Amino acid sequence: MTRFRTAICAITLAMTVPAAAQSSKPPLREVPEISNGIFTLVVANQIRRICDDIDGRLFKGIGQARKLRARANDLGYPDDEIRSLLNSDAEKARMIDRGKTYMANKGLNYDTPGDLCQLGHIEMKNNSAIGALLRAK
Repeated sequence: MTRFRTAICAITLAMTVPAAAQSSKPPLREVPEISNGIFTLVVANQIRRICDDIDGRLFKGIGQARKLRARANDLGYPDDEIRSLLNSDAEKARMIDRGKTYMANKGLNYDTPGDLCQLGHIEMKNNSAIGALLRAK
């Protein structure tokens, strides 16, 4: 009987450890490789939409988005959590604030007409992660 109880306890413990480990993972927005990847896509998309002389490499962007989703899934985050992050108004505001800071560090102002397009040209020239998602028309 004692062996049976020990086996049941061991099985129960083995089943609860993965659940406990899963709940200890940070919120998806705090995972740098995911958050930075989303930021890169958001900035490139904003530049593509606003700047008449810059176009986006849409298939490359879609591929990057799929890789990010797959990586988040590999880290244990379900698709509904990923969608929730992307649709969050608070997260969108956080990304805009992050973008304003990013631009300010480059001597540019998000609210100044033309500065976002100037950022696009800088990023393309430097072949950065953002620039790799853009191309001049």
